[in-house]
Amino acid sequence: MRRREFIASLSAAAALRASNARAQQNGRLPTIGFLAAGTVSRYGQWIAAFTRRLHELGWDEGRTIAIEYRFSDGRNDRDAEFASEFARLKVDIIVTVGGATLAAKQATSSIPIVFAVATDPLAGGLVTSLAHPGGNVTGSSLESSDLAGKRLEFLHAVLPNLRRLAVIANSTYPATMQEMHEVEAGARTLGFEALAFPIKQAADIAPAFDAFKDRADALYVVGDPLTSSSHVRINTLALGARLPTMLGYHELVEAGGLMSYGPNFSDLFRRAAEITDKILRGTKPGDIPVEQPTKFELIVNLTTARALGLKIPESFLSLADEVIE
Repeated sequence: MRRREFIASLSAAAALRASNARAQQNGRLPTIGFLAAGTVSRYGQWIAAFTRRLHELGWDEGRTIAIEYRFSDGRNDRDAEFASEFARLKVDIIVTVGGATLAAKQATSSIPIVFAVATDPLAGGLVTSLAHPGGNVTGSSLESSDLAGKRLEFLHAVLPNLRRLAVIANSTYPATMQEMHEVEAGARTLGFEALAFPIKQAADIAPAFDAFKDRADALYVVGDPLTSSSHVRINTLALGARLPTMLGYHELVEAGGLMSYGPNFSDLFRRAAEITDKILRGTKPGDIPVEQPTKFELIVNLTTARALGLKIPESFLSLADEVIE
């Protein structure tokens, strides 16, 4: 090992021991409050990626660090309730996913907040600058609206005769509505029409399908905790209506969607662990730049394509990072 690397490893170990010593003096381990605006079933492998990376960085859950988990099932009121609970508990860091970040920011201005996934944190008012966030919030940006055009291009490549595209988005979340507008603009550029169907709750999904199933050739689902937690219902209704779907990430395609294009979520959660590690060792969140995704994946489900009677060109399949059969 080089001398510089050896000294750096000693410094990191010393910082970790100091953090643990302070926590032990307070009678508890350093504690992470993990708040996700969705269901526990959606986050299993991503939490595993997060805790595995923490372990690699020297933090073992239950031994050198504690993690309190809360899942709001897509309910904004529960996000606020759990964020306030973490503030009262005085956890050392709050790690958030999706819309839960804003609730956490509103609950505390002193506890560091790391968003593992957030759509356009600058426009959403989470940070004042991506390069210099300031305050107590930082993390990884999802950039969903920037990806809308690429998703439409992929969908159009598979469906060259596409004329009308239904779009479902959660109207209570500004970032998803922004992506909906991006889809509408992108569809016009590509020569087809986007039909917007905003929803506010899971109960709105079936009526939305009743409204567009005979009018649309495909479905674009804007990802957020509401649509993600309702992915089984959406995929089932889409198959029943014989509508090909464009989704936001890998796991929804595994569950029966046709295709997705977006960041690698496991990688985003590993990055969240790295940011968490920096903060636990003394770096201020406001000094850590918001990170951008570096890994993007095109996933295609051939089983779903066959069920829909679609023939996916081999040239398109060769572009995919993964083909599910």
